[in-house]
This record gives sequence, C-alpha cells and structure tokens, in this order.
Amino acid sequence: MRLDKYLSNAGTGSRKEVGGLIKKGQVTVNGSVVKSPKVSVTYQDDILIGTEKVNLEAFIYIMLHKPQGVISSTEDEAETVIDIIDHAQAGELFPVGRLDKDTTGLLLITNDGKLAHKLTSPKKHHGKTYEVILRDAVSEEDLDALREGIPLKDFFTKPAEAEKIDEQKVHLTITEGKFHQVKRMFQYLGNEVTGLKRISFASLPLDEKLKPGEYRSLSSEELDILRNLV
Repeated sequence: MRLDKYLSNAGTGSRKEVGGLIKKGQVTVNGSVVKSPKVSVTYQDDILIGTEKVNLEAFIYIMLHKPQGVISSTEDEAETVIDIIDHAQAGELFPVGRLDKDTTGLLLITNDGKLAHKLTSPKKHHGKTYEVILRDAVSEEDLDALREGIPLKDFFTKPAEAEKIDEQKVHLTITEGKFHQVKRMFQYLGNEVTGLKRISFASLPLDEKLKPGEYRSLSSEELDILRNLV
C-alpha cells in the first residue's frame, strides 16, 4: 500500500494533507525519514508522524446490532450500515451477507474478504437464527412444515430448526439466505411476519447488551469461533 493511502486510511488527513507532511520530512518509516508518498508500506511497518505512531488495522471485525430502516447494501445512496460505523477505515468495510431493510439484529462488518466469503458460501451451510414475531398463533403443524422444508415458488427450502417460544413467537434457524425467505416461508403457511430479528449467525450470538445501532469489535474468542467454522 502507498504511504499516503496508509496514512489517509488511518484518519490522519486527506491524501493531499498527508502528502504535504511526507514531503516536509515529518514522516518516518522504520526509523528513516521518507519524503515520497508513493513509497510502499505494510501493516507491519513502524510508521510515525513526528513522534506519534500511526496504527492501521490489517483486519477489522465488528458486531453490529442493525436497526430498522437501514440497508445492508454498500452501493445504495441511502443510509447504509457502514454509515453507522465511526472508524477511520470505514471505507474498507462491508457487511458479511445482508439483512432486509426492516430486519434488525446481528450483522458482521469486516474488511476480511476471505473470511466473509467462507462464512457466506452456500457450501458451508452456516446457520442463521431469527426471532420471528407473527400476526397469528403458530401451530405444531406449522413447525413440522418448517422442519420438513417449504415449497416456495423458486426453490424448496432446506429443513429448518423451529422452536416455538410463545404463541406468536418462533426461533427459526435456516442455512440459506434467499430474498425475504423467512417472510415467504410464513406467508406460505398463511401467516405474516410482523417482526424479524437475527439473533445468531454461524454459531455467534448477538450481544444482548448492544442496542439497535450500537456495535463493538469482536473478541478474540468470538473470532476464533468463526475461524474454526471455516
């Protein structure tokens, strides 16, 4: 990575601003003054502006409690989940998979494309658990149908795990992630989803302390859980 891009990504200023600092001899790399913004550096290099060390994270892993009304796509002009993240390297980040605009709950944010690909690969069959609030009461026959698979218009869903929490609340675990899948599954059963929250992804539970719109970095233990899955 170019030195000026490294410094800019770390939030020390615009590319033009950090370029000026570099040309003035205010930046050192591994103890040596560098005056060219084009010099190639790595995350392992010791980079200082004056006496202040500049830290840039090679990989970032964030757990977000996605609120309603915010989209997961990073290509839309509307507010996206990345706009919530206050991080100097926010421009590098993207969501691992997607949640519908009106769905809340656990969403992983990272810049680690390799891990994200493995976590979302259909071949891996990682479970996603949702808390589903419904308009009508759920019967045992409904639960059995969910566990057997639902014949939707474009595909037959794989057997799901379905646990009835109360008359109108179900915890549903699916391994696919088709467009509006959970809503469509219950529509087939003649019911309507009135609230949808993802409470777990790939064995990683949503931190109950996080309110909608709040986020935090993954702990080393949580990251180990994800890495062990792939």
